Amino acid sequence: MAQENFIKLFEKSFKENWDHLAMTDYVTKTDYTYKQVAEEVAKLHLLFEELNIKPGDHISLVGKNTPMWAMTFIAVMTYGAVIVPILQDFHPDDIQHVVNHSDSTFLFLSDNVWENIDESKVSDLRGIFSITEFRCLYQGPGESIQKVMKQLDALFAARYPNGFSKEDVKYIDKDNSEMVVLNYTSGSTGFSKGVMLNGTNFMGNIEFCFNHTKITSKTGDRKKILTFLPLAHVYGCTLDFLAQVTSGSHITFLNRVPSPKILLKAFEEIKPDVIFTVPLIVEKVYKSMVLPLLEKTSTQTALAIPTLNEKVYSEIRNKLYSAFGGRFIEIVLGGAAINKEVDEFLAKIKFPYTVGYGMTECAPLISYCSKDEHKIASAGILLSNMEAKIMSEDPANIAGELLVRGDNVMIGYYKNEEATQAAFDGEWLRTGDMATMDSENHIFLKGRCKNMILGASGQNIYPEAIEAKMVNLPFISECVVIARDAKLVALVYPDFAAMDESNVNREELDVIMEENRKTINKTLASYEAINKIVIFPNEFEKTAKKNIKRYLYEGL
Repeated sequence: MAQENFIKLFEKSFKENWDHLAMTDYVTKTDYTYKQVAEEVAKLHLLFEELNIKPGDHISLVGKNTPMWAMTFIAVMTYGAVIVPILQDFHPDDIQHVVNHSDSTFLFLSDNVWENIDESKVSDLRGIFSITEFRCLYQGPGESIQKVMKQLDALFAARYPNGFSKEDVKYIDKDNSEMVVLNYTSGSTGFSKGVMLNGTNFMGNIEFCFNHTKITSKTGDRKKILTFLPLAHVYGCTLDFLAQVTSGSHITFLNRVPSPKILLKAFEEIKPDVIFTVPLIVEKVYKSMVLPLLEKTSTQTALAIPTLNEKVYSEIRNKLYSAFGGRFIEIVLGGAAINKEVDEFLAKIKFPYTVGYGMTECAPLISYCSKDEHKIASAGILLSNMEAKIMSEDPANIAGELLVRGDNVMIGYYKNEEATQAAFDGEWLRTGDMATMDSENHIFLKGRCKNMILGASGQNIYPEAIEAKMVNLPFISECVVIARDAKLVALVYPDFAAMDESNVNREELDVIMEENRKTINKTLASYEAINKIVIFPNEFEKTAKKNIKRYLYEGL
């Protein structure tokens, strides 16, 4: 069955959902209907036209998740240009590098990002625009951007003398094989590569969402979405944004740092129908809300009585469900592996959640399953439009590198043929993940190939699995397991808030950590035993997906 055209999907959605709410800024409470979004997109198209931007030109975008960010993204793609979304968490030097490396002609950014940008280091740009308040911040030599900006409303009125209507929404006819997004990775290796994604890649994801899930809107059933994942990262961009706009959902942009306190308040107010998040958010809620309940003597007594434990689990499930707004169909967890203990507990109380898996190079989905199909410790079922193979003599039981191919796989890395060649084994994309896969195509991730530690007798040690267990021990907030002198050492950032609450001092913490070391070692194979715990005073540096940048600590 032939794919729909990716760009035309936006044209279709704007026309079908014309009077319905499309976007809301949570902070300013500003609403936009699909008609208003289409009108803003049309104004940007007129600006691009006046500035002689050509289809295929590259335009960078960096800033907070806001309706203006989203409308700029859509406008660039539907004009036929290539959007280069940049994570605002990138260091200014890295932002400037991406702008230059991507050959961008224009840059759109938030005012808070502009404060740290040195325009002399992005001198090839023709212009820079603010998406906080739509205005020109910089124009290159010989450019007349300021003049065009002043005339834009008049030009728009002249272009549409009878007002802007559905019939005026006509976007470029761009083949799905052409690049639409150039997305720079934020991996834990410290090296950022430009991933070239085309319409086929995005349609592979979006059509799967439309046809095989309940996470996008259907006719007469428009979803309410609260988006707080970084939209410059492809997980949030595709599932929280593009799939929702093209299906007629109503997106509220949080536009704030998504701390658990802020999120829980927003969930209560918005009551989203589907929630896309990383496991870390759910794990923090579990640790702060569920564990204290489970540790109560009365709860433990009730759980020991068969006739009462179901009632206890039901009460906990209802409390958790209400905390996330009380109306969602399911929570989709992606971007990192979920802690197994949390996974098992959520399944036990029948909490409506599921786990997906992917990577930037697949825009992003490789696997996903509904909440009813989820298996403990699995990362979902391989998508129907994707193929996979495990480089192992026994793929169901012995982990090997996971290779994939299909509609979702990228074109390659921009201006980096060497990295592109290294990423592929023939037509198969090397994911860099060690995994097994069962007969029902459930994928079970073991860890990153590059993170795997070889034991003294050749055993494969996956530090992520050990770390997932350790963060459930007392007073451990974060953990990185490394090899030092052929022995395993756990670097630990303590939970200082819990220490203060329990009046635990630094000397007592050392004793507790030694007990933690003994406790964890009882659950591990002898070759996985932790030899020492080293206390770190600060949080570990992380990527936008909240994965720890391991390379910064492996030599310590």
